[in-house]
Amino acid sequence: MKDLKGARLTDRLSAAAAAKASLLEKLRPKAAATDPLFAERGAMRQAELKAVREARANEKQAAVQAKSDAEAAVQAAVVAEEEQALTEKRDARKERKQLTKAEGQAKRDARYAARKARR
Repeated sequence: MKDLKGARLTDRLSAAAAAKASLLEKLRPKAAATDPLFAERGAMRQAELKAVREARANEKQAAVQAKSDAEAAVQAAVVAEEEQALTEKRDARKERKQLTKAEGQAKRDARYAARKARR
């Protein structure tokens, strides 16, 4: 710092103005240095973002596909179970029908034999 003791008012004012100007110069924004790779980095970021988005979309699609496959498998199992039950029911009905038919034939044969025995 300069010794301001014998300095005149104008000298002090000009020194204060110079100090203030130098402080303002320090705070003034400097011209930004352009980065030569700025555009390339932006393109790289965009490509990376696109890749991440595609990966997420593929994962989401795979999850949806897996869920749909699981639901289809459950539905197929239910249909197969219903088909199995229906088949069993049909077989049981056929068996009952056969037994009923055989019983009817046996009764008819018994009546025929009884008639023959009475003669």
